[in-house]
Amino acid sequence: MNEQQIRACIDACLACVEACETCATACLDEPDIDMMRACIRLDRDCADVCATTARLLMRGSDLHPQACALCAEACAACAAECGKHDHGHCQRCAAACRACEAACRVLAA
Repeated sequence: MNEQQIRACIDACLACVEACETCATACLDEPDIDMMRACIRLDRDCADVCATTARLLMRGSDLHPQACALCAEACAACAAECGKHDHGHCQRCAAACRACEAACRVLAA
């Protein structure tokens, strides 16, 4: 693990937080909100896990491998759900989640 990988993961986590929060908020305005419930829940969970992971990485916590593993799982689940929806915000969120998952898997190993 090097400083560049850590910085890339922090940046991916923070980008994912933003994408997930944006997606969850936009989902609340969709006409069929019942169809978006799982997406909203996963967006919120993923945003929280990504934010915590970024903070642990920033402080050099020894818990970062476990946090990164959990973050990768949360991102994978969120990307899978958001990927089911054609909304632009969902597709952008899915892309951010996939990028964060990849960065976290590197540091979780």
